[in-house]
Amino acid sequence: MSERDPIREAHRQWVAHGWAEAADGMALVTSVVRVHQLLTGRIEAVLRPLDLTFARYEVLRLLAFSSTGRMPMMRLGSLLQVHPTSVTSAVDRLERQGFVRRVRGDGDRRVVLAEITDTGREVVERATEGLNAEVFGSPGIGAGSTSTLTRLLGELRASAGDRVD
Repeated sequence: MSERDPIREAHRQWVAHGWAEAADGMALVTSVVRVHQLLTGRIEAVLRPLDLTFARYEVLRLLAFSSTGRMPMMRLGSLLQVHPTSVTSAVDRLERQGFVRRVRGDGDRRVVLAEITDTGREVVERATEGLNAEVFGSPGIGAGSTSTLTRLLGELRASAGDRVD
């Protein structure tokens, strides 16, 4: 007996149970969730040996991209589209690892900045090389499809309120 695509089977069941108008949307959402699981597994395989999560990697990458290597904590949260407590948690862990340090703003001592350390720069470069080679460079679909899917996912993000250019 050959195994069926469980999402296609769920779609068939949706239609059979009278929910045909929602079947395509259910299949889309379920597919996106499954792809998220698959990509997360690939990402974790690269980052786990470096003792990073994707959230902490994103913080390091943003800091490394910045011209000064530092950024206000609130700005990090805004760029990463996450709650301030998530940024605080990620920076806490990165600080314990020696990858970032907290410093006070020059102009306003109330502003707390996260600043990448030399060790943080080294690890984020290794992580980026690994992600580019193992995940980003070959996500699993062709280049033309990658652009199309990114655009379509942008439509979903925009409909949920994300700023999408």
